[in-house]
Amino acid sequence: MRWGRGVRRTAGAMIGQPDYDAYVAHAATTHPDQPPLDKIAFFRLHEQRRFGGSGAFKCC
Repeated sequence: MRWGRGVRRTAGAMIGQPDYDAYVAHAATTHPDQPPLDKIAFFRLHEQRRFGGSGAFKCC
């Protein structure tokens, strides 16, 4: 089901969720000498970049 992946990718983009598979493909082509981050590290890094790295909850 290719349309399912497209829907999931579009919905993720709408809410700011990164696409891990796209990241892995990009990392393999642009940085073949470095292993890509695992899923947990990738999403944590994305959240840190999006919401700030202080660790404290930010409402606004």
